[in-house]
Amino acid sequence: MKLIVIDMQKALMDDELYNFYGLVESITKIIREARENRVEVIYVQHDAGSGTGFSVGDEAFEIADEVAPHKGEKVFVKTINSCFGNKDFTAYLEEAKDDTLMIVGLQTNFCIDATVKSAFERGYRVIVPEGTNSTFDNPYMTGKTTCEYYFNEVWPELFAECVSLDEAAALIRKQR
Repeated sequence: MKLIVIDMQKALMDDELYNFYGLVESITKIIREARENRVEVIYVQHDAGSGTGFSVGDEAFEIADEVAPHKGEKVFVKTINSCFGNKDFTAYLEEAKDDTLMIVGLQTNFCIDATVKSAFERGYRVIVPEGTNSTFDNPYMTGKTTCEYYFNEVWPELFAECVSLDEAAALIRKQR
């Protein structure tokens, strides 16, 4: 199993995210559980391109301090929604031969959804812990409705196992 932490970057870490403080607490807990049980934590950052203010070298591009990687943890950069758009990320996972990915981060309706579906299409067992992804309100749905829609309607029984935070922690402990 690998824990994939997606786009937890300073530009997106905003209390306007649905359940922002709960999100940070839940992701911090699952990262700690992974590290304590020797489950590799891999970070992925989104690069929106030069001049956007959200690119390599920009402060907003950096991973938020609350969930920052430890020395030696892998960090990949992507330029499209799915993490699998980064060939090095894809090759690393293929070489590791792990068949299970636990996916957390931002944003539910963009990079999390794209990565969940891309992982599923590549044959991975995908696990999404409740409360470990979020998004902002949009003109059509609130952030809360968006998160609930994907967690309860889009991913389960099709693309991912959607589990409670406690169930996710137990799955991580089983890897030991």
